[in-house]
Amino acid sequence: MSAAQPTLFSQAIIVTDGKSEVGDVLIGSNGTIVAVGGDLSEHPGANQAIVIDAKDQWLMPGCIDDQVHFREPGLTHKAEIATESAAAAAGGITSFMEMPNTVPQALTQQLLEDKYERAAEVSAVNYSFFMGASNDNLPEVLKTDPKRVCGIKVFMGSSTGNMLVDNREVLEAVFKESPMIVATHCEDEQTIRRNTEQARALFGEAIPINHHPIIRSAEACYRSSSMAVELAEKWNTRLHILHISTAKEVGLFRNDIPTSEKRITAEACVHHLWFTDDDYDEKGTFIKWNPAVKTLADRAEIRAGLLDGRIDVVATDHAPHTLEEKQQSYFNAPSGGPLVQHALVAMLELVHQGVLPIHEVVNLMAHRVATVFDIPNRGYIRPGYQADLTLVSPNSLWTVERQDLLYKCGWSPFEGTVFKSRITGTWVNGVHVFDGQSIQTTQGNHAGQRLTFDR
Repeated sequence: MSAAQPTLFSQAIIVTDGKSEVGDVLIGSNGTIVAVGGDLSEHPGANQAIVIDAKDQWLMPGCIDDQVHFREPGLTHKAEIATESAAAAAGGITSFMEMPNTVPQALTQQLLEDKYERAAEVSAVNYSFFMGASNDNLPEVLKTDPKRVCGIKVFMGSSTGNMLVDNREVLEAVFKESPMIVATHCEDEQTIRRNTEQARALFGEAIPINHHPIIRSAEACYRSSSMAVELAEKWNTRLHILHISTAKEVGLFRNDIPTSEKRITAEACVHHLWFTDDDYDEKGTFIKWNPAVKTLADRAEIRAGLLDGRIDVVATDHAPHTLEEKQQSYFNAPSGGPLVQHALVAMLELVHQGVLPIHEVVNLMAHRVATVFDIPNRGYIRPGYQADLTLVSPNSLWTVERQDLLYKCGWSPFEGTVFKSRITGTWVNGVHVFDGQSIQTTQGNHAGQRLTFDR
């Protein structure tokens, strides 16, 4: 495990707790934030500190990504925990929560713990892993420790084959008895099958990619999401609905109480905030996701939900596949794409465009994620908190190019995109893991720690 070094960030634009103020931040050798304030150069802890000139740069809490697929074990031709956590660090993401649809699937406590053991060996950033639910593993699900595991994942759609939970009795039992947050992928399987049959009748096997949001329709999403809300309200479940992709779904969620008081919360993903169905002609299967990228009106309402509090957090659903896999025909090209290296800069582009204020990006990608998942001492820049930080130059134009990608799959849906903001450094538990050019940690010498939860 890498050791933290005392570090003083000087004259940064500190973005935390709804404010942006110029000041200094001092982190100590134990990897926590010692002080936040004005000029801290005379602070006793600053004597031996490395000084980072952060003038005119945003210093933000590192992002906490509550939905990634890092493909290990079993699918490591696509990605590995080591490679994708490094890409996350380069993108200003300092903690991730990974999904159970690996090979084998994380459907037992031992298989889940195997993933934690692997991450402890190689992860550049902090980590947690969801326990998976299926139609027949409820006893294993109920053994999950809510203080050491981020949540239970339920696929209420067809993304992952036999991980689909379509037995109503099992769903009722999971929602009734889960000892912790239940995170759901919501798409109605029967609706998707019907739409698929109709599309095949029109096009045969040569279905055009722009038909994807018609097959995996807004109706399919809403039917499943509304059922999840119904079950959660019935059993008072702590429910978190992932990757909201439709305007109608946004209306399912409350904004009259703070996130900390909600029993039902919602996540939006970067691709649904950036792309629309107009982009299929150019991007093709490279923007094929489940749920599908939909209309401009859907995107506008999801963005509105970020601003008015109906949507609580923003994540990536980072789900890499190889270039060869993604270049196949509609039915053969898998859904998903790599996003962790560019999610924060994409969201900051919305700041430059006037869509969101900077403090709201931090709220959505750090503060509220810590709140939703009850993560103690992370997600804010406050004395005593872990020094999970990212430094951003807000005015440094650059273009996403393939040779700069850290994803094992070697491609990005953002290739060719010009971003205005650049990540110039990332610190995890006080360890400088990314210097704006390269990753500073290696296997056996890394900074990531297992996340814990205050439940």
